[in-house]
Amino acid sequence: MNSMPTETVDVTLGNRTVSVPKGGLYERYRMDPDLDAIAADPRVSGVEFFRQLPKVKVDSPIGPTLTPNFYYRVSTARLIMLARSSTIRTRLPRDLTPLELAPGLGLISVMFFRYDVCDIDFYTEVGVGVAVRPARHGKLPFIDLLAGLDDDDLHAHVLSLPVSTDIAQVRGHDGYGFPKWRTEIEVDIGADRTSARVANDDGGTDLSLSAATPKQRRYQSGERVSSLTSYTLIDNAWHSTLTQTNILAAGSALLPRNLELTLGQGRLTDDLRSLKPITTLRLDVSTECQLALHMPAPTSVRRHQEPANQE
Repeated sequence: MNSMPTETVDVTLGNRTVSVPKGGLYERYRMDPDLDAIAADPRVSGVEFFRQLPKVKVDSPIGPTLTPNFYYRVSTARLIMLARSSTIRTRLPRDLTPLELAPGLGLISVMFFRYDVCDIDFYTEVGVGVAVRPARHGKLPFIDLLAGLDDDDLHAHVLSLPVSTDIAQVRGHDGYGFPKWRTEIEVDIGADRTSARVANDDGGTDLSLSAATPKQRRYQSGERVSSLTSYTLIDNAWHSTLTQTNILAAGSALLPRNLELTLGQGRLTDDLRSLKPITTLRLDVSTECQLALHMPAPTSVRRHQEPANQE
């Protein structure tokens, strides 16, 4: 378990004030980290990946900030599930199209994140998302799918993305346009077992996971780097947010057995139930990886024109 500092200080993000750990990475560096100092943290395997990604200052809804946001020690788990495309479309903005595994069948996911060392300090996160076709695709849907799964270059729209800290909620919601709220989230991803629990507004269980961790394969830094592009509407304009993942240890289980995904009562469960998942195709777990989260950039998405009113 993470040892959270008891003392906090207030910082301003746009027109919002949030508390962050006193002496933490955000208070000390304000997104402009000393990579040599972070490399000395025994939890961090190295910082070579980040030295190749210089930060730039940008204006944003949360005020001037540096991008990308660096995550130095991360563990993740992802369930890839099958659902009917017709059901998925009821939850997607009309401008986006489900990515299909076969005609009428699309992919949805439940994602779990534990950020032990990052620019905005320790937090946990869980999401429900839908795989979509790239906004500017010129290939057949099945070719899109094969390319995405083989190269870990996926495109998605997120329905729910609760987090465990105020700064993660404000930055994610105000700065990135993600559907974020704050709640208690426990994520524990180890070599043998992966577990998680998300609390609902009443303190009960919204959603929980328990599964055996798939056998992990180690990678050198930079050997396997995947990307995820998420589409969000900010001020009624489409934006894309790029996440680059430097995978250091990972494994997968096809049609995983002895996996317990418990649906309780809450917003995450409501979103997952609304997609009516048919079966779990794969469990992907990374016991160690690193992330670079870029600020959203305007992107070209073909807008769906509403029919004119006929009188």
